[in-house]
Amino acid sequence: MDLDAYDEVHRDRWGALDRLARRRPRTGQDVDHLVAGYQEAASDLARIRGAAPRTVTGDRLSLTVFRARLRFTGTPVDPLTAVTAFFVLQLPAALFRIRWLTLWVAAATVVVAAVVAVWISTTPGAVDTFGTAESLRRYATEDFQAYYSDHGLGAFTAQVWTNNAYIAASMVAFGITGLFVPYSIGQNAINLGVSAAIMHSEGRLGDFFTWIAPHGQLELYSIFLAGAAGLGIAWSWIAPGERTRAQALAEDGRALLSVAVGLVLTLLLSGLIEGVVTRQDWPWPVKIGIGTVALAAVLWYQWVLGGRAHRAGQRGDVEEFERGATALTAG
Repeated sequence: MDLDAYDEVHRDRWGALDRLARRRPRTGQDVDHLVAGYQEAASDLARIRGAAPRTVTGDRLSLTVFRARLRFTGTPVDPLTAVTAFFVLQLPAALFRIRWLTLWVAAATVVVAAVVAVWISTTPGAVDTFGTAESLRRYATEDFQAYYSDHGLGAFTAQVWTNNAYIAASMVAFGITGLFVPYSIGQNAINLGVSAAIMHSEGRLGDFFTWIAPHGQLELYSIFLAGAAGLGIAWSWIAPGERTRAQALAEDGRALLSVAVGLVLTLLLSGLIEGVVTRQDWPWPVKIGIGTVALAAVLWYQWVLGGRAHRAGQRGDVEEFERGATALTAG
């Protein structure tokens, strides 16, 4: 091997990797370039060492490869610091990115549910298609309320949590299709509209809102967040901008998939409220107030803490999280 010629051909690429390895990556694209450049340079170094174990070119490239590997493997971060950085920086920043899309999903749900409920309630005979007069009466006067108290507290809470967490995770995971989220949100909205129409037909519309208000505020908002995250992932490859679709999907997917972790916790909280609070014989203002406080806490976390993380340079990406963890460690 002519090492001088080999050095001449690859010098620019090695120099670009060395410059990238000397600073902390700022974007997902920087991370991708760093990893790809490291793999190529490591292969080049193996060829050089195979031809001549010790050369100036090989030693210089070895240092570059070492810097690159250290940059993306990093210095081990204390687990407690990493967890803190995730919940203080990465997760709220990722939620902040989808704040407006979350409101659009919420608005779409309300509109569809309202249209369905009004149409069924005002169309003669429409309610009757959902069951006999006796079954509709029993649903509105007995089954709707009994749903929250027929099962044991722990088992019911776990059932609600796992079911809602599965739906939310599916929206995030399959959001890339661009179709799964609208379908799921539409189905959820239709079901709400049908239930409201049946309750209204029996003069129990007030009970409908009263019984779902304590837990439903946070539960529904969590579903809206999941839908927004899924749509955000889909939009990353539908309209990637100046990035390639693969780059956009990798960068945005890394950030928005972290939302799923947060949804597990918000849905756990709403499940606890549904399983513990809703069934209690407490004044309704107290029960609804507990749900409102829980929703307000999540909104503060998304809009206020997320806004601070965003203004501090966080976008919810993995590399931003690593920078934040390192900063917390240094602090």
